[in-house]
Amino acid sequence: MAKFQSFLVPAIEAFMKYRKASGKWCNTHENNLLYFDRYCSQMYPEAESLTQDMIDSWCAQRNTECNNSCIARIGVVSAFIKYLRIRGMTDVEYPVFPKSEKINYIPHAFTVEELENFFRACDNLPSEPRFPSVLTRKITVPVFFRLLYSSGIRTNEARMLRVEDVDLEQGVLSVKCSKGDSQHFVVLHETMLELMKRYDTEIRKTHPKRQYFFPSPKGFFRKNWVCRNFRDCWFAYNTSYATAYELRHNYATENINRWVGEGFGFDSKLLYLSRSMGHSVLESTRYYYSLVPAMSGIVENLSGQNFDDIVPEVDYEEGQ
Repeated sequence: MAKFQSFLVPAIEAFMKYRKASGKWCNTHENNLLYFDRYCSQMYPEAESLTQDMIDSWCAQRNTECNNSCIARIGVVSAFIKYLRIRGMTDVEYPVFPKSEKINYIPHAFTVEELENFFRACDNLPSEPRFPSVLTRKITVPVFFRLLYSSGIRTNEARMLRVEDVDLEQGVLSVKCSKGDSQHFVVLHETMLELMKRYDTEIRKTHPKRQYFFPSPKGFFRKNWVCRNFRDCWFAYNTSYATAYELRHNYATENINRWVGEGFGFDSKLLYLSRSMGHSVLESTRYYYSLVPAMSGIVENLSGQNFDDIVPEVDYEEGQ
């Protein structure tokens, strides 16, 4: 990782140490803060303190950015300012966030046959030539993608799981490298837990001192590893288009579908689903609710309320 180099280095290092100790840090935060540091170093080489002009110019939405991309880029800078303000180290104002945009993306609806085809391909990866990378891929891919399918965690959360984040005794994942700031926990299905125990035993033979649960030569697998392996296994037998991230969508909609015909504690079930998926606000979960046909009528019939009454929309600023 490149080094920070502006006058902000001491404050940035202290901020990062604080956030990491709080379990509220990930590579995306570090990258965006590094870009801000470089900007300050290049545009304000003689500066000795943070100014409003630095914040306003860096955080202004760019012509090439959609609202959500801008929010993602400047979020860590806003958190950095909050850290400094609380400690009396600056009086600059927070950046103004654009209004978050609704995404009209409709994820792929997996069929049982497609999923069976996909996991059959995962289970039959070649073991030749017998290079360490080939053997690691053969035992990692089936477990990695089954974890996404059975838990609904994000692909980056699975990639960056550390060994100490996986409690194989209790069957609980401690997810720290998440999209938001908050750490959350995921309870593994018993069959997934057994699979991960067997994987752990096998991977320890070749990576006895690994830091990451799914180790690569560079520490943890990068995004392109997920994309490449999902694509290879998916198109081995399927012809429709799908992505690894859509296994998360499938997890949410399958869970919501199971509510139909059960004792309907809608509020509690929605909350459990939201927390297990790492959503900071319930409004984030309503996206998946909208993908389940007829759920609106089911909610109204069983609770006497519609979904907007139960979970009203919130603006980005209110949801932070």
